[in-house]
Amino acid sequence: MVKQAAQRFDRQRFNLRKLKEPEFREQYRIEITSRFATLGNLNGDENVNRSWENIEKNIQTSEKESLCLHEMKQNKPWFDDECLCFLDQRKRAKMQWIQDPSQSNVGILNNVRLEVRRHFRNKKKSYL
Repeated sequence: MVKQAAQRFDRQRFNLRKLKEPEFREQYRIEITSRFATLGNLNGDENVNRSWENIEKNIQTSEKESLCLHEMKQNKPWFDDECLCFLDQRKRAKMQWIQDPSQSNVGILNNVRLEVRRHFRNKKKSYL
């Protein structure tokens, strides 16, 4: 079974664990209720999409004010520029194989994959 690469989103990630603490939960609740109170004054003639955009915008601003951004931890501190070069080499070998799936390109791709795997394994071991 092949692991799928995790998708990266350009969205901001908030620290939702803070909502477990009563003081932050109350602060967030107050922010949301005050923002939605202003939404109650909107006309019924407005477009549904426009109303939804207002709701979404209010929730996001409340999150920014009440909750801190979630700090992304560095999962692979051993990953450096040398590792990037190895990944680039593997990518080029794979593109070459895709363009011309001959037996020689299969062998080149397999050798590059093996070399990259060895490099990463040794890099991880030396870091630990």
